[in-house]
Amino acid sequence: MDCTRAVRSGVVTPELLGQAVCAAIADVVAAGNINVPVPDDVVIDRPKVREHGDYATPVALTLAKTAGVSPRTIAEALAQRLRLVPGVIEVEVAGPGFLNFRLSAATQGELAGQIVESGSRYGHGQSLTGLRINVEFISANPTGPLHLGHTRWAAVGDAIARVLTAAGATCAREFYVNDRGVQMDRFGASVMAAAHGKPAPEDGYHGAYIVDLAANIVAEMPGIRDVPSDEQLIAFREAAYERQLAQQQRVLELFGTHFDVWASERALHDSGAVPRALQTLREQGHVYDLDGAVWLRTSAFGDDKDRVLVKANGELTYFASDTAYYLDKRNRGFDRVIYLLGADHHGYVNRLRAVAACAGDTPADSVEVLIGQLVKMMKSGEEVRLSKRAGNIITLEDLVDEVGVDAARYSLIRYPVDSPLTLDLDALVQRTNDNPVYYVQYAHARICSVLRNAEGLAINWPGQGYDAALLTDEREGELLRALAEFPAVVATAAELREPHRIPRYLEQLATAYHRFYDGCRVLPRTDEALTGEHIARLWLCAATRQVLANGLELCGVSAPERM
Repeated sequence: MDCTRAVRSGVVTPELLGQAVCAAIADVVAAGNINVPVPDDVVIDRPKVREHGDYATPVALTLAKTAGVSPRTIAEALAQRLRLVPGVIEVEVAGPGFLNFRLSAATQGELAGQIVESGSRYGHGQSLTGLRINVEFISANPTGPLHLGHTRWAAVGDAIARVLTAAGATCAREFYVNDRGVQMDRFGASVMAAAHGKPAPEDGYHGAYIVDLAANIVAEMPGIRDVPSDEQLIAFREAAYERQLAQQQRVLELFGTHFDVWASERALHDSGAVPRALQTLREQGHVYDLDGAVWLRTSAFGDDKDRVLVKANGELTYFASDTAYYLDKRNRGFDRVIYLLGADHHGYVNRLRAVAACAGDTPADSVEVLIGQLVKMMKSGEEVRLSKRAGNIITLEDLVDEVGVDAARYSLIRYPVDSPLTLDLDALVQRTNDNPVYYVQYAHARICSVLRNAEGLAINWPGQGYDAALLTDEREGELLRALAEFPAVVATAAELREPHRIPRYLEQLATAYHRFYDGCRVLPRTDEALTGEHIARLWLCAATRQVLANGLELCGVSAPERM
């Protein structure tokens, strides 16, 4: 295997450099110098100390443990081959066996042209190609507005689906509507009481939105209060359900979160999917009867106890719905099912994995459960506790009203979901560099302004000859290396289900751009002639703008051209 063939396009990205290192390892193994398994990929990092080169890898230290050879011996053998890779001008063996790479300016600069040519596809990969993934998130009861916890999942769940798609997966966003059970009757009774000017039942739903729903229903169905009480309850329940679900759907679309599937628990039962699923599991030997109830033997697969599917009184449990719903997703052809659940659902993790095992699946491959932590809002140094319309909760609409869609989505995505989150509303509305979303969006808008100014000066940079070798300034190199990292950031965000990596990267990229722009003249002054360096820097600006736009798109956040 020839390691020089790993780089063909003239652009040396961390990914391609890693492939070249793997090929060099294969060459060394084939030559009999060492006897180790050839890795599929290796770690390629940007050194913390710039003098150590453009990229580095500790792979020789890792191989030495298996090869029984000193790391420096392995590193020297690899370096001899890697020095032949086009665009690599120096490979240094440092310390106990690190490999430090320096690339030519032309090699690094070619990336800007590639990014502009790739456009919105830059950063996308194929690591998950062929995988069909179902991402279920929010799945709130249709009995009230979406609250702050739902809002976190509305942003993060959508971002997870976006990065999975960017990594090549076929991804479906799914909302499971909990439209069956006693909570629906309580909801209907609460709206019915409000329609008659009475307080809601003690175990019912409260808040001004209940009164609004009742008024809306009565206005559209003026005779609804005249029918018998039992029929009236059902009529109010169904009318309120229809309107509240529509309100949730409308708000989510405004928030930029689109669902491909709205799955109904009620429809799942009406279709006969639940008894069919239980029968399938019984035939596989995982369902048994005890004390008049029907049980699923989940304890055999890591759950702390077996779970009841059908109570002794014949009533189906909510877990029966969960079980049938998992089988339904798998029957629809999804290879992997991802659940995004709230902080109070830790008990569901082993339960759902056990269901997958009972269904004959390998839980590690077919089911994932992500648990999100709580969110609270602060304003003027105090916690915001109550909604204007919902009474005892903060709603998605409340947050959007305060800070806007972009700031809300970006801020909710920016942090790992397994950590509690506090949002400072005062900071999120500031138009300063202390506000992360403003900082990133401003970088995009700033570049758009530069490109508009170039057009105003009649500079046709796309039609000019692009000489990548002219980008020799260290700030240009820093920006190019940051741009080169984007595909790996997206791939890692998808692999680990950690979309917060995208905004954190965008902030670093924005910083690298501002340093470049502040230190490198992009447009010629009035008395200056247009040079190839100006053209090259405009290409670099355009490439940076594209990556910022692509990253913001993965967050569902706009990339404004003016601010």
